[in-house]
Amino acid sequence: MKKLTLALLTLLAFISLRAETEYPLGPDSKPQPGVPKGDVMKFTFDQSKIFPGTTRDYFIYIPKQYDPAKPACLMVFQDGNGKNYEVPTVLDNLIHKKELPPIIAVMVMHGRVKAPTADALDRFNRSFEYDGLGDAYVRFLLEELLPDAEKQKAPNGRAIRFSKRATDRAIAGSSSGGIAAWTAAWERPEAFSRVFTSVGTYVGLRGGDVYPTLIRKFEPKPIRVFLQDGSADQNIYGGDWWMANQMMERALTFAGYEVNHAWGDGGHNGKHATAILPDALRWLWKDWPAAPKAGAGSKQLQEILLPGEGWRLVGEGYKFTEGTAANAQGEVFFNDIPNEKTYKVALDGKVSLFASDTKKANGQAFGPDGRLFAVASAASQVVAYSADARRTVIAEEIVGNDLVVANNGNIYVTHPGGGKDPSLIWLVRPDGTKRVVDTGLKFSNGITLSPDQTLLYVADSRTRWVYSYQIAADGSLKYKQRYYNLHVPDSADDSGADGMRVDRDGRLYVATKMGIQVCDQAGRVNCIIPTPNGRIANLCFGGENFDTLYAACGDKVFKRKLAVKGANAWDAPNKPTAPRL
Repeated sequence: MKKLTLALLTLLAFISLRAETEYPLGPDSKPQPGVPKGDVMKFTFDQSKIFPGTTRDYFIYIPKQYDPAKPACLMVFQDGNGKNYEVPTVLDNLIHKKELPPIIAVMVMHGRVKAPTADALDRFNRSFEYDGLGDAYVRFLLEELLPDAEKQKAPNGRAIRFSKRATDRAIAGSSSGGIAAWTAAWERPEAFSRVFTSVGTYVGLRGGDVYPTLIRKFEPKPIRVFLQDGSADQNIYGGDWWMANQMMERALTFAGYEVNHAWGDGGHNGKHATAILPDALRWLWKDWPAAPKAGAGSKQLQEILLPGEGWRLVGEGYKFTEGTAANAQGEVFFNDIPNEKTYKVALDGKVSLFASDTKKANGQAFGPDGRLFAVASAASQVVAYSADARRTVIAEEIVGNDLVVANNGNIYVTHPGGGKDPSLIWLVRPDGTKRVVDTGLKFSNGITLSPDQTLLYVADSRTRWVYSYQIAADGSLKYKQRYYNLHVPDSADDSGADGMRVDRDGRLYVATKMGIQVCDQAGRVNCIIPTPNGRIANLCFGGENFDTLYAACGDKVFKRKLAVKGANAWDAPNKPTAPRL
C-alpha cells in the first residue's frame, strides 16, 4: 500500500510539473476560421555599412487590412520569421478582432559574415549585434534595414510605408534578441515606445547587467515594457537570467515606467512567451494611439526636475558650442569655438553677439569683478572681457581648455596636454602671475569649485573620474583624490567628462557622453539627465534666480528650468548640507 501511495504521489507530481511547464497555446495563437491571413515575404539584406560584410534574411508580415494610403504601425521582431511566437497567426487574429491596429511586422535575423572558403567558419554576429549596448543596432534598423523593407511591395503590389511616430512602433525579442529590443528603445525612444522581451539576456555578456542601475538613474523615457521569464532559466558564467529579469522589472517599477511581466517556471526557451504573446500585445498596445508616458523617476531626480518642465531650444545653427557662463544678472554667455564668436542670452531669451574674433575661446567663467574670463586657446592666453566686450590679456603661454574664477579672484585653468605635453592645472592669481599646481591627469578638462570653495573638482576626460582637491590657503592643491566615479557608455572607453557646475546643495553636474551626470558630495552618480540631441560639452546655471540649466550641445544650446539653484564661483561661498552616507 505504501509503495502504491508513493508511486501515485510521484505520478501526480510529474503530471503537475508537466502541466506547469507545457504552456499550451490559446485560440489567439492558432489559425481561426474566417480570419484573413496576412502575407509573409522573405528578403535578404547584405549592404550594411554599420555591420559591414554581414548578410541576413528578414521577413515582412503584412495584414490584409493594411491600407498603403496610411502609414502602418510597425513591430520589429529579432531572430527571424516569428515562428517562435506564432507572430503572423497572432497578428491575424488580434487585428481581425480590432484588438490591435493594422501592424506590419518586420522579423529580422542577426547578421553573419560569410567565411571566405567552404572549410572556414562564418563569423556569427548575433551576440555582437544583440547583446552589445549602444545605438549601433537600432541605427542599423532605422538607417538600413527598415528603409530596405520600405522598398519592397506586398504580393498584390501594395507599397510598404511605416509610421514614424513612436507610439505606432514596437519591438520584441527573445534572449539576446530581448535585450536588443530593449536597447533599441532605450537608445531611441522616439523610434520605439513599446517593448516585449522574453527570457531577456540582461546579464554580463556584453555589459547588459548595468541596465537595472542605469534605469534607476536616468531620467525615465516614454517606453512601455512587458517582460517574461521563468525560474528555470539559465544560470551560467554570464549571470542568472531569472534574477536579472526580476531586477529589470524592479528597476523599471522603481523609475515609474509602465511595466508588466509574466513569471513562470520555464527554462530558456520560447514556450511561455509564445503562449502569452496575445495578452502581452494587448497590454502593450492598450489605449493606442495614445503614447506611453514617462514616469517621475527616483527621489534624487524629483529633487532636481520640475514636473512638466522639459528642455527648450535657446539657439541653433552654430558649429560647436562650449564655455557657458552666467553673470550676476543671470544672463548666459557661450562660445561658438570654430566661428570664434561669443554670444549672450538675455533674460528674455534673446540671443545676441557679444564678441567676435575670440581666438577659439573654449571655457569661460565670470569673476567677482563682473568681467568674463575665457581661455583663448588659439592665442595661448587667459583673457577677460569687460561689459562692452573690451579684451584684456590676463596670462599668456597657457594652452588652456576650461577655467573657474574663485570669489577671491584666483583662476584655475586646465591644460589637457597631449603627446609628450603633460596635462596640467594652472593657478593664475589676480595679478597675472601663474604656476602649475597639479600634473598627472590623462586629459584635464572641465573644472569647478565646491559651493564653499574649499574644494576644486577637475574632470579627467579620458577616464571615468573627476578628481577632488582641497585648496590650501596659498591657492595650491592638496589631498588629491580620484573621487567622482562616472558612468561610461558602451560605445566609448571614457566618460568624455567636460564642463561642470555645482548647485547650492553641493551636487556636481558633469557634461558627459551619457548626458548630464549628477553626483552627490560623496562622489556617487545619483542621476543622469540626457539632452534632446544626445550631445553636451558644457553647462551652467543662469536665469534671474539661477534655477535654469543651460547646456551647450554641439550646434544647439538648450535650457531647462529646475527645482534647484546653482552656486556661482564669483559669489560668496556657501556651506551646503552634508551628503547622505
